[in-house]
Amino acid sequence: MSRDNQENGVGRRAFLKRAAGALVAALSPAWAGGRAGASAGKERAVTAQTKLPRWRGFNLLEMFTTRSDGQWQENDFRWIAEWGFDFVRLPMCYTLWIEDNDPLKLHEAGLVKVDRAVELGRKHGVHVCLNFHRGPGYSVNREREEPFDLWKDQAALDAFCLHWAAFAERYRGIPSSQVSFNLINEPARVAPEDHRRVVEATVKAIRGIDAERLIIADGREWATVPCPELAGLDIAQSCRGYQPMPLTHYEASWVDSAGWPEPVWPDQPSRGTMWNRATLEEHYRPWVELAKSGVGVHCGEMGAYNKTPHGVVLAWMREVLEILTGSNIGYALWNFRGAFGVLDSGRGDVKYEDFHGHKLDRKMLELLREF
Repeated sequence: MSRDNQENGVGRRAFLKRAAGALVAALSPAWAGGRAGASAGKERAVTAQTKLPRWRGFNLLEMFTTRSDGQWQENDFRWIAEWGFDFVRLPMCYTLWIEDNDPLKLHEAGLVKVDRAVELGRKHGVHVCLNFHRGPGYSVNREREEPFDLWKDQAALDAFCLHWAAFAERYRGIPSSQVSFNLINEPARVAPEDHRRVVEATVKAIRGIDAERLIIADGREWATVPCPELAGLDIAQSCRGYQPMPLTHYEASWVDSAGWPEPVWPDQPSRGTMWNRATLEEHYRPWVELAKSGVGVHCGEMGAYNKTPHGVVLAWMREVLEILTGSNIGYALWNFRGAFGVLDSGRGDVKYEDFHGHKLDRKMLELLREF
């Protein structure tokens, strides 16, 4: 195979992956479609999660903050597909599609930017998961103080439902094999009853317009805790691949990481924390049990910041991917281009490969492609 074919994921291996995906899609639920997550490089028995395809991909951040411009890069979608992945999650900020800072006034120019991402996903055969990283009344991002509280204020919930209903109307007719809705990123410090009330109202608003739309709710406490309170709503749930935090967020400015020692994997007894394969498996056990109960589970974000030694990241990441894949749970790396990603991550200890003017972390890419 030529070097160009190796870089672009073209050739016999890519063909066989896509053929396998097509076979599994025929046996999967109605929203499986496309190259359902069976495009992994190794055959593995399904032991837990059977409701969703084992989607594999990345988060794309072009509408992530209040300062984002929404300029999606078609090459991102193209390369993700060519490398054998089939999923992008789009964490988005609702202020990018409102007028005059009024959460009840939706602005068409901002919504058109979301449309373009949806169409790029459809063009390249990549599932697009729309996520509110900031919704009316809530975000984990501290760049803006919300004027109301999604978990307590009816006005916030009304606005939240209005926005999701607008997306439901906008994408009605596009199958869930191509587009899903991930309601709100990482709800934290919210009581189960308040969480259920918000999710239930939003699901009702969406399904009143599009009864077949696949809906995903992040777990509570920053998507680390499964949500049995959502039983009966017929929605999927999303976990995270960030434990242990002192490894994945070492020297990250947005967390209180002062004094954390340089990460190793697995942890050593002298360090006192003792994160290892066994503790990772225990961490994911509640999610595996949720999947076994018949709830679709996907890992919507995973990865490690660029200050963690590269060898440590790869060793830890392999074990996370083995655990998730063993239960047929897919994943999305945070991010594609950037400090957690496979392109332009800015790591000081990686020998990058030039890829169309970008710096490619080939070792991380090939590790992800194994799973």
